[in-house]
Amino acid sequence: MKKVSIIYWSGTGNTEEMANLISNGAKENGSEVKSIPVGSAKVEDVVDADVLLLGSPSMGSEVIEESEMEPFVESIKDNVKDKVVGLFGSYDWGDGEWMRNWVERMNSYGAKVFEEGCIVNLSPEGEEADKCVDYGRRIVG
Repeated sequence: MKKVSIIYWSGTGNTEEMANLISNGAKENGSEVKSIPVGSAKVEDVVDADVLLLGSPSMGSEVIEESEMEPFVESIKDNVKDKVVGLFGSYDWGDGEWMRNWVERMNSYGAKVFEEGCIVNLSPEGEEADKCVDYGRRIVG
């Protein structure tokens, strides 16, 4: 059984809903999942996980959330080398540049980033909700 930590920041609830859907997919494959708002996350949640998922919406000029998520990501840069990491989040404008930059950044830390992340426009509904569940299944599969 894989240990999965899902650490996220959500302002409107869209990224939190994505975290819940991804968690459901991971649990379907028998994983033990902890879903944690970033304000309550600890480095141990990263270190103890077999698979780490990080979630943030696109903010401002296509960056991850800057007051909690950004400092947390920076604080774990030495703890993600060779760890399977999935990235996810929602956006309302732009073309996903924030996710491409985040993938590149995590790769530069030595993480084994899963695919190119999972992004949805606004709230995950219908096919986009299914995409999140499937992302959770596949990252632990």
